[in-house]
Amino acid sequence: MSGAKWYCTCDCGGVIVTLASSLNRGKTASCGCLRRETARATGKGETRHGHTSGRPSLTWKSWKSMRDRCLLTTATGYERYGGRGIVICEAWSTFENFLADMGERPAGMTLDRIDTNGNYEPSNCRWANKKTQGRNTRTVKLEAHEPAQIRWLAESGYRRKEIAGMFGVTVATVGDIVRGDRWA
Repeated sequence: MSGAKWYCTCDCGGVIVTLASSLNRGKTASCGCLRRETARATGKGETRHGHTSGRPSLTWKSWKSMRDRCLLTTATGYERYGGRGIVICEAWSTFENFLADMGERPAGMTLDRIDTNGNYEPSNCRWANKKTQGRNTRTVKLEAHEPAQIRWLAESGYRRKEIAGMFGVTVATVGDIVRGDRWA
């Protein structure tokens, strides 16, 4: 015997048949609309959108990662995005709108916010390569001519620590610039 079953009408108007024990233990909370609503809010379960066949596309993965960083407190990097108030424009709550605004993700590019303190919205986002993104961080803001100045100072005998202090960057950043690892 499987137990008593109940016909239930959900708050949304949907009707389901469920076990009485599931209702009593709180395992059934809706007709399934709650799960769908949660999946829609977090982007979980939305891997196709008519955009891919089989595997999610790189464009969808970028959209999903953006949503995770801003909305899921358990996501890697949440403290640097949603945790410090970075939000996603309402239109981008659906992948289709994001795709219409940003287009397909080009090869070798990922989603980048132009103003690193700004929100995810069409006017503040672009597809960028690693080099561009490496130059566009909250901790490294140099004018276009400053890397050449840093190299010149290093070649002139200034210590990296002194140069770092002059430009407000780390000693490691100065080293990267001098070696040509950044701003080549």
